[in-house]
Amino acid sequence: MKKLFLGLGLVAGTFAFAQTSPTFGLKAGLNVSSISDDGYEDSKAKAGFYGGIFMNAPISEMFSIQPEVLYSQMGAKITERGSGTVAGSDYSYRLSSSTNLDYITVPVMFQFNATPNFYLEAGPEFGFLISAKARNSSYTNVEGNFDADSYDSDSRDIKDNFSGFNMGAALGLGFNFTQNFGINARYVAGFTDISKKNNGEDGNTTLEQSGKNRNNAFQVGLSYKF
Repeated sequence: MKKLFLGLGLVAGTFAFAQTSPTFGLKAGLNVSSISDDGYEDSKAKAGFYGGIFMNAPISEMFSIQPEVLYSQMGAKITERGSGTVAGSDYSYRLSSSTNLDYITVPVMFQFNATPNFYLEAGPEFGFLISAKARNSSYTNVEGNFDADSYDSDSRDIKDNFSGFNMGAALGLGFNFTQNFGINARYVAGFTDISKKNNGEDGNTTLEQSGKNRNNAFQVGLSYKF
C-alpha cells in the first residue's frame, strides 16, 4: 500500500513543476509482453491490452512531465507442437500454457518535445499486481479428426506465486496528429523479480519459475487529450 501511495504521490507532485496548466487525456493500445529468459527459456510473447488516463504538465517550451495510471495486461505463453504415429494412426498435437498477469501501472514519463508534434520520452514505471492466472490447453488431430482428444483447463489463480510490486524503466516516442489525437510507442523493461516462489506448485503449470523473472513489454497505442 505504501508503494501505491508513492506512485500516486509522484503523479500529484508533477503539478509543482508545471509552468502552464496541465492537460488530461485517455490512452489505450496493444501490449506485446514477455518474461525474461531466466527461468522462462521456452516462453514467447503474448498480446494484451493497456488503457488508462494521463496528465501532461509542461515545465518549459521543450520539456514536459506525463504521469499516467494504466491497466496493463502482461505475461507470457508457451506453445509446443508435434506429431507421431500410434497403432497405425497419424496424429498431431498442440500444447499451450499461458501466464496472465494484470497490473495497475504508474509510469512517470519525462518528455522532450523535439518538434511541436514529435516527442521522445523516458522514465520509471511502477506496477501493482491485481491478478495472476495460468491456463493450460491441449488439442489433438488424429487422422483429420481435429480435437479427437482435447482439453481446455479453467484459469487458475497463481497470484500467491508473484510479487505484488513491479518496477521498470520505459523509453518511447510519440507523434501528435492534432491538438487532441496522437500515437505513442514505448518499450518497458522490468528491473525487479516478479516471482515470489521459485517453483510452480501446480503440476499443470508449464511455465516454471526459477531464477529472476522480469516483465518486458512493447506498447503501441492512441491517445486523446481533452
